Amino acid sequence: MRSIWNGAISFGLVSIPIKVVNATESHSISFRQIHTEDGGRIRYRKFCELEDREVSQGEIGKGYEDADGSIIPISDEDLAELPIPTAKTIEIVAFVPGDRIDPLQMDAAYYLAASGAPAAKPYTLLREALKRSNKVAIAKFALRGRERLGMLRVVGDAIAMHGLLWPDEVRAPEGVAPDTGVTVRDKELDLADALMDTLGEVDLDDLHDEYREAVEEVIAAKAAGEAPPTAPEPAAGGKVLDLMAALESSVRAAKESRGEEPEEHAEVRRLPQRKSARAAPKQPAGKKSTATKKAAAKKTAASAKKSTSKTAQQAKKTAAKSTAKSTAKSTAKSTAKKTPAKSAKKTASRKRTA
Repeated sequence: MRSIWNGAISFGLVSIPIKVVNATESHSISFRQIHTEDGGRIRYRKFCELEDREVSQGEIGKGYEDADGSIIPISDEDLAELPIPTAKTIEIVAFVPGDRIDPLQMDAAYYLAASGAPAAKPYTLLREALKRSNKVAIAKFALRGRERLGMLRVVGDAIAMHGLLWPDEVRAPEGVAPDTGVTVRDKELDLADALMDTLGEVDLDDLHDEYREAVEEVIAAKAAGEAPPTAPEPAAGGKVLDLMAALESSVRAAKESRGEEPEEHAEVRRLPQRKSARAAPKQPAGKKSTATKKAAAKKTAASAKKSTSKTAQQAKKTAAKSTAKSTAKSTAKSTAKKTPAKSAKKTASRKRTA
């Protein structure tokens, strides 16, 4: 690997010659600017505004623009002779636990390679000291025109250095969190935990850049004179009615994707309808049950009264009917008795008259 910086690690009075190499590489696809009408390349040429001519790279240097617009030339020799110890040295200033470093501060990563045989012994000493202490080294170094903060840690058998942002370069998360107060229920947290457990862990080596692969397929298709692949239609997203329903659906989908059978109780539920504003206020649990019991008792008593009154009315009707029947019978009997007597008297009077 090609080194981008040569210097030394300052570890107290110990100096370790090293070379700095990039620990990462970019696989992103870069595009060129072209003229859309004929496909010609768009190029930028560097002109000197005073001489109005194009200049080569060897004729270009650095300059600082002052407030009044004047340019102050700064040469590489001026920067090389800066009166700071970190110009060619990675100066270790402290050792701290690794969890003291906020990941927001982490920047580019580099490998520090021992430069030459004399650097092997002190390099190994620093590496083993970092391993045994379970700490990381905080250092200052100058690279690409500015002094930077760095963190040294052990990666395998090598020492790696992460560039760190200065604390005043990390912005506070003001205005990022929701302003309104939100209450999360325990059931929702339980479902979120279940979803996290279902998704489980992942091997980062199995992850890859799908966007880059799709771009490469488009480029290959157009280079072969074929139609580029079309994007699949996005799945129709339903309107989320309930956070609980969304979590349950997510858990079920995650289990199905892992080949597990979803639990039966993980079903989508709709939000309950809003109660009318005229609805009676809710009673406490104890009062509600007591009121329910009293209402049931009143209903039972009312039904008992109704049944009693109905029975009494039926009894009265029955008695009236029986009384009417007995009266009718007695009247009929007395009428029957009176009728023969009257006829006998009439017959006797007729005989006498004759």
